[in-house]
Amino acid sequence: MTVRVAAEQLKEEIISWRRQIHANPEVGWHEVATGNLVAAELAKMGVEVTRVAKTGVLGVIKGTAPGKTVALRADMDALPIAEANDVPYKSKNPGVMHACGHDGPTAMLLGAAKILSGMRDKFKGTVKLFFQPSEEIGGGALGFIEAGATDGVGAILAIHLWPSLPSGKVSLVAGPRMASADKLLIKVRGKAGHGSMPHLGVDAILAAAAITMNLQSIVSREVAPLEPAVVTIGRFTGGTTWNITCDEVELEGTTRCFSREIRNNFPATIARIIKSTASSYRAEAELEYIPISPPTINDPLVAKVAAEALTELYGEDMLGELEKVMGGEDFAYYQERIPGAMVFMGAGNTAKETDFPLHNERFNLDEDVLPAGAALHAQFALNFLNR
Repeated sequence: MTVRVAAEQLKEEIISWRRQIHANPEVGWHEVATGNLVAAELAKMGVEVTRVAKTGVLGVIKGTAPGKTVALRADMDALPIAEANDVPYKSKNPGVMHACGHDGPTAMLLGAAKILSGMRDKFKGTVKLFFQPSEEIGGGALGFIEAGATDGVGAILAIHLWPSLPSGKVSLVAGPRMASADKLLIKVRGKAGHGSMPHLGVDAILAAAAITMNLQSIVSREVAPLEPAVVTIGRFTGGTTWNITCDEVELEGTTRCFSREIRNNFPATIARIIKSTASSYRAEAELEYIPISPPTINDPLVAKVAAEALTELYGEDMLGELEKVMGGEDFAYYQERIPGAMVFMGAGNTAKETDFPLHNERFNLDEDVLPAGAALHAQFALNFLNR
């Protein structure tokens, strides 16, 4: 039996898993029921199961003889968003839903596990299955790495379902695919005073406003024009009342880029600008820069093997195009240590109303694409191990 046929035969089971997970979503580091479901299903397949990274699940499938090791990764966490879809499998947990579609990759990887557990005689080596917690708030990938799950792994693959890419199309290329995503917190301190006598105080709001503007010069003047980068201030909080000059302002924001060098330079550059700007207004400023995830950069060989697996399964017509995106993914932490590739699989279908954007209360998946994700995971693992 081919991988594609095996995946199609599992379609209803994969959809059933997805709907169970969708109806019972859990946010990062709280994926207890999800992890238990995954562990129980893997055990039924005869897959070796270990619990790692708090709520994560590591599955191991060994072939007929020793060989290389490949890893397949799915993320399990949901988002703190109230679901607006009226479907039989609607979220039962108030204020929580799978608005980023992690229920899909989890179900697809369970499908791949079932395919590969029945094909142990077809490969040498080891397949590791990473059912990872806490992608959205970060830390889940590092939890697997710290647990030693990546030790000895030669390649890793992940699939992200994407609503703006039509169902039946898959974007799988080498190079930058998703941006770094880091957080910055700036505190600007001045001196309170009466609004009628601003010269007797130090206006933190004025200094913070100037800082907000000056930070934009990083992208326009300190980053090469051909390198995409973003510095965004998303929260500006300060002041007590209408007639008092503010003594403290908090700014919160994010940086994004596809270059590891630019990312590494952001903290020092931002600190220099905020301190010098604040000083020019007689204020003081300090920066807390919080790394969340590096840029997601696909390894050329892993992307090539995955693309070959896809075309072997479904032909070249399934290959689609999707421009790199400024969203972040903690899958990048794996890629810093081992060659890996992130696949964008189209799940957008206007007729089925599955083209709402990620993190939207109406987000949903075209479930017809799930068997293809399971098949791609399994075929990639077989091809990599048998190269």
